[in-house]
Amino acid sequence: MISVVVPVYQAEQTLPALVERLTRALAALTPSYEIILVDDRSEDGSWRVILDLLPAHPAIVAVRLSRNFGQHYAITAGLDLARGRWTVLMDCDLQDQPEHIGLLLARAQEGFDVVHARRLARQDTLGKRVMSAAFYRIFTLLSGYRLDHTVGAFRIMDRKVVDAYRQMREAHRLFGGMIEWLGFSTAFVDVQHAARQGGRTSYRFRSAMQVALDGVISFSNRPLYLSVFIGALMAVLSGAWVLVILVYFALHRTGVQGWPSLMAATTFIGGLILFNLGVIGLYLGRIYDQVKQRPLYVIDRVVASGRGGPAA
Repeated sequence: MISVVVPVYQAEQTLPALVERLTRALAALTPSYEIILVDDRSEDGSWRVILDLLPAHPAIVAVRLSRNFGQHYAITAGLDLARGRWTVLMDCDLQDQPEHIGLLLARAQEGFDVVHARRLARQDTLGKRVMSAAFYRIFTLLSGYRLDHTVGAFRIMDRKVVDAYRQMREAHRLFGGMIEWLGFSTAFVDVQHAARQGGRTSYRFRSAMQVALDGVISFSNRPLYLSVFIGALMAVLSGAWVLVILVYFALHRTGVQGWPSLMAATTFIGGLILFNLGVIGLYLGRIYDQVKQRPLYVIDRVVASGRGGPAA
């Protein structure tokens, strides 16, 4: 009935408690469940811990990717294997609390296809909150899709939502934006956000901005339109400046001094041209990545100790 997909990276400290709490929470809801742990090639002992947990928890499906592909690709790998009527997605650091799955399921059974957990009083560092706010602001501004900054990965999805998501095989992925694009009926449940139980986030400012940039380019042509607008604006301003120079020359019958300003304007316009070419290059690069048709992820191993888990 319920599949829980958890992308795992550098989580050896939290995995035992996570699995124990998930098992208790899910057993209270249904006897039919699976816990899909997707190890995104962690550098710590996360995979060993997952294998150690398997004998005592037959509901676990352990998946290990061949290298570190990134969170959104690990999510895709887990959803490709999920078989539940309902699929829960959550992080591995226990800031998403397994005990709230029942609240999400109850809300979904009222007739909603996707139910997001809306985090109250986020228990993150100031730096991470600022980075998150910058991410959502940039994404909304440049893509036109408005994502709720209080919503993270934690959500429950109907089978048809998962199946629709699995059909989207573009090379550059932003999970939240892709679910938003699908447009299924959506609801929210307010939950208490817990403090991180161990380790530290793998997202830094640079990686978060890279995800935002990938999402913007994948979801919108706005940067292209923005570059066209800036180019047109510069052309109009340049034409007006030429007219000013001609009028000045006609009135004073002398040359116009100001080589430094001329060089500054030339350098600025040159930089603007390079900026526009860079925007076009980013889109061409995404097209190049897509036409290569490489797999989104590569699975090294799948281990399932019981309940007829999927074959490796």
